[in-house]
Amino acid sequence: MKEDVEKNKETIENDEPVVENDTVEEQPSAEETIQQLGEKLEAIDDKYKRLYAEYENYRKRTNLEKADLLINGSRETIKSILPIIDDMERALNAMSDDEGVRLIYNKLVKILQQKGLKEMEVMGERFDENLHEAVTRIPATDEEQKGVVIDVVEKGYFLNDKVLRYAKVVVAC
Repeated sequence: MKEDVEKNKETIENDEPVVENDTVEEQPSAEETIQQLGEKLEAIDDKYKRLYAEYENYRKRTNLEKADLLINGSRETIKSILPIIDDMERALNAMSDDEGVRLIYNKLVKILQQKGLKEMEVMGERFDENLHEAVTRIPATDEEQKGVVIDVVEKGYFLNDKVLRYAKVVVAC
């Protein structure tokens, strides 16, 4: 026992570590550590790039949505005014030349056109189910008239080049 104490004293005096277990864990080499850190850096870099790409996509998408909202935000309001325009057109056709009502109608239409409203030109055009709604089909007088719009029951409108209201038409078949 005396010998063990003296051995420990010598070890402490020589600044050598006292090892109680005979097993010693191996430390990774510098190359292995550098490789592990490089892999972690690549993973973090990849994660950063993906996150940045997601953010850019989000930013672009929200900017497009904002622009669309500004352009088409009045869509429902303008759509609710269209029946009034239809009624005014019928009234103008039924009455004699009343310049006051015609001026009001023209002013309203002009304001709506400035907001992006555009009337569809459908008379004599080929029937297009993406633009027209066929309410009636009548027999064609010749082959060239088949599939052509021959009468308009209700006008169709575009708002900023998107269909706001489909034209209700009569088609020759």
